[in-house]
Amino acid sequence: MPKLFTTQDVVHYYDQTEVHYRQWWKLDLSKGLHYGIWEKGIKSLPQAILNTNRRLAALSNWSPGMLVLDAGCGVGGSAIYLGQEFGCRVEGITLSAAQVESAQAYAQESGVSKLLNFSVQDYTQTHFSDHSFDRVWAMESMETAADKALFFKEASRLLRPGGQLLIADIFKPETYPIESYPRMERFLNAWAMSDLLSVAECEQLAEQNKFHLSQTVNVNTQVWPSVWRIYLAGLLGAIGTAAYNIKNNGSYYGRIHYTSGINQFHTYLNEAWEYRLYCFTKV
Repeated sequence: MPKLFTTQDVVHYYDQTEVHYRQWWKLDLSKGLHYGIWEKGIKSLPQAILNTNRRLAALSNWSPGMLVLDAGCGVGGSAIYLGQEFGCRVEGITLSAAQVESAQAYAQESGVSKLLNFSVQDYTQTHFSDHSFDRVWAMESMETAADKALFFKEASRLLRPGGQLLIADIFKPETYPIESYPRMERFLNAWAMSDLLSVAECEQLAEQNKFHLSQTVNVNTQVWPSVWRIYLAGLLGAIGTAAYNIKNNGSYYGRIHYTSGINQFHTYLNEAWEYRLYCFTKV
């Protein structure tokens, strides 16, 4: 059986590793913890990370005043993008109080704080009313849920008829038990993730929760530069982690985080996962 992670485990992961993202993922510039999509004209990591927001948003139509739930908002980069680009009102929710503070500060700096609100909530059981959102946005957050069915169920409850669920995440190309691939399991566990949905499982869960598949795009080849960068960070992190822990007692995820960078690289090369964008429409 896959190792199950609690919501508190997820909080510990993000809080203990934010320093790594600030160092290796240019967090103050990118404001995103996700893979960047690289294509013609993209010349830097922050541009690639912003482009992931742009590519996911391109699967839907937007208008000023739309109410969006950013489910697993991280430090607020996607919410800021949606506010700046489309004039959306965004409720950003995360399990981490530290991320809420960071998101609020970034929103203030970006000049869109009046459009955005951030709070500590679990996206599988929010405090919002039924059918209150036009869009639900999940930027590399859905797969963190131990029970993905609860995520789809809550998104369906929250969306108005005709509303859309937008997901950018990694998926298994085919269904296989995670314990059959130890390197893949180690990769996910170092990110406080239990398992991934396969493409077929994702689409099936969506259908079961009254969603129609509107669009899906495989951008696996376009995240390769990000995969490589994370791999290099993992190699350097292995050295830095060993040196740091000679005299310090590092946090659990701080000690193992570098292994995710190495294992995501090898499992990517072995085609054990792929990166997809999804747009589902609420029936």
